[in-house]
Amino acid sequence: MDAIVSQIGDLAEAGERMIERLRRKAFLPDSRKGLNIRVGIAEAAQLLCCSTNRIRMAEDDGRLPSAPSSKNGRRLGYTIEELLHMRAVLNASPQRTPLDVPAIIAVQNFKGGVGKSTVTTHLAHYFAIQGYRVLVVDCDSQATTTTLFGFNPHFNITREETLYPYLSIDPTESDLAYAVKSTPWPNVDLIPSNLELFDVEYELAAAGSDGQSVLTARFRKLKEGLNVLANQYDVVLLDPPPALGTISLAVMQAANALLVPLAATTPDFCSTVQFLSMMDQVLQQLASAGIELDYNFVRLICSKFDSNDPSHAMIRSIMEQTFGAALLPVPILDSAEVSHAALRMMTVYELEKPIGTPKTHKRCRANLDEALGQIEQLVRQSWGRVTPAKEDEVLHASI
Repeated sequence: MDAIVSQIGDLAEAGERMIERLRRKAFLPDSRKGLNIRVGIAEAAQLLCCSTNRIRMAEDDGRLPSAPSSKNGRRLGYTIEELLHMRAVLNASPQRTPLDVPAIIAVQNFKGGVGKSTVTTHLAHYFAIQGYRVLVVDCDSQATTTTLFGFNPHFNITREETLYPYLSIDPTESDLAYAVKSTPWPNVDLIPSNLELFDVEYELAAAGSDGQSVLTARFRKLKEGLNVLANQYDVVLLDPPPALGTISLAVMQAANALLVPLAATTPDFCSTVQFLSMMDQVLQQLASAGIELDYNFVRLICSKFDSNDPSHAMIRSIMEQTFGAALLPVPILDSAEVSHAALRMMTVYELEKPIGTPKTHKRCRANLDEALGQIEQLVRQSWGRVTPAKEDEVLHASI
């Protein structure tokens, strides 16, 4: 038995060393993840809902600096920092008003392999490109989201940098500000995770006869801490563990919106139905204990959808019949570009150039924008707003 345990430990150590090698290879020369994407003026105008002429005029009259050029005079495009500055100058920021409640979205499904962390990171970067201030909270001790943000949870993150000091039985932190880390994205912050966060589950399970009151206090504490922190952001994305444990329940109570990713397979559909049934029972039990949950929206989104697979089309049809309007109409397509980016510990939004063919990349990016844009619309609706019409649409309509 000792030999088996030792073998498992050796396998884990070998895996951690390989992750670090991959990370260092991906982020050469300084082994730190950077953000090197640039946006051309046409895409910038689309993102700012204005014309390219308006941007050029602002550059000509000095309100905006000109986009840097290469040696041959070709525009290099705008960085994300420059885009944020352009939004401020041109009054094109989508950020909420002080009266709008920050969206705190839990991306949850108890079925593993549905792309929960991939959806979370892509959603964070989508919101960032659109100009929102985003906080991502990795609540899963497997720390996939932390890894996708360029941190190695085994080598780079200590237990004191996770939610643990705040949620443990003997907390050493009274608020969550200590855990917030900056990321390569200027408007995206991260609270990371690592394997030691699971100690919270052990501690609360061993809380003894007073366990129920301890659990209730932890549920309320996470919500209170996130509500305070959320005042600095527009959108907070929570990535909980794929299991019904203490942290998952605390996340469910802290969120004000729920997004459930599920793949178009029979096992995923059946598992998601069980997840929803379990959620219903748990929410009733929490309500009876005086812990209320109130969501601005609950939506399911089909992830890893292969439009060329007839079985996927059939299962998606079943989803539509079952869930109706709660299923978002545009699925996230299963694309090699997403997989290739993940191998580099990136999202598609971080790629400087296509990894596969330009056609594949363009199709993948367009699908992600449309699919994740559905969630942006739900957030804006919760603020009582809709996306403003583009300048050219307004001009065309008035002719």
